[in-house]
Amino acid sequence: MQVLGIETSCDETGVAIYHKNLGLLSNQLHSQSYLHDNYGGIVPELAARNHVIKIIPLIKQSLKESKIKLSELNGIAYTAGPGLSSSLLVGAGIGSALSFALNIPNILVHHMEAHLLSFAINTKKNISHFFPFLALLVSGGHTQLIYAKNLGEYTILGETVDDAAGEVIDKIAKLLKTNIPGGLGLYKLAQTGNPNKFNFPRPMTKTTGLNFSFSGLKTAVKNTIKKMNNKTDAKNIAASFQEAIIDTLIIKCIRAIKITNLKKIIISGGVSSNILLRNKINKVMKNIGVKSYFTDINFCTDNAAMIAYTGLLRLKGGFFSSAKTKILPKWKISDLKKIKI
Repeated sequence: MQVLGIETSCDETGVAIYHKNLGLLSNQLHSQSYLHDNYGGIVPELAARNHVIKIIPLIKQSLKESKIKLSELNGIAYTAGPGLSSSLLVGAGIGSALSFALNIPNILVHHMEAHLLSFAINTKKNISHFFPFLALLVSGGHTQLIYAKNLGEYTILGETVDDAAGEVIDKIAKLLKTNIPGGLGLYKLAQTGNPNKFNFPRPMTKTTGLNFSFSGLKTAVKNTIKKMNNKTDAKNIAASFQEAIIDTLIIKCIRAIKITNLKKIIISGGVSSNILLRNKINKVMKNIGVKSYFTDINFCTDNAAMIAYTGLLRLKGGFFSSAKTKILPKWKISDLKKIKI
């Protein structure tokens, strides 16, 4: 059994093929970041047009690398949501067309469930072995704490009430003019900085809930950047800001662990590739008797490997539909239903 996965939720075009027994056979990815750099953010129309240009060549390349023919596929999985409508439509259109033409299952995949399950892409264990667990999904679009009871059965315990952590990190990295965009640029700049130089706020950590807020932290850092005088200031700001973000995430994770009594935590999403975050969470969780699992750094940001993998799990569980094109731009992970595999 093998599934072709398509990812076009935002500005990354991805195609992958996942085999039930052999695992990941191919994982193609095209980044559009260079297209949007001059606009200060993602331009939906440009993103969709680029998906249209790149998707077919990536499918061909993925099939070639996997040494698989279209006729040998058992299902087509695509990101149906959440995401940008115009981008989602490209993947959904191609995916449902292939499903119809090949007369094979059409599998709608929830983007955040795919992130949540991406830690298991390379594992040989049955995914059911890991449930139940707490998940921290932290990316440019989402910051959520989720109680994962079973496959497809999720409860959102807390989420950001404003900006996502990854979005704030990207904006601060840009203001600090790091040579490398986004989180990696910030991480590298912070390496030689003093994390205790600036006492930035840890938002909503003194309240009892599990929701996040990062807009106030963003404002505090932006105001400090306006006053900086040299490269040393930039390094110290980066280190202090990174420390504040990580502290906030860890405090909320510990609180969620105490509330749920869970003994496993999964950390996924683009921000989870941060080495300092991984080391600190691993150390803290080990001290309180909680096992931590991290998505492979190669699969932290948007990719099609996680779509193909999740698609295979859903196909095995009988959760697929006809070839009708469907997108759900505001799809909530809590709307999914339990799957038995």
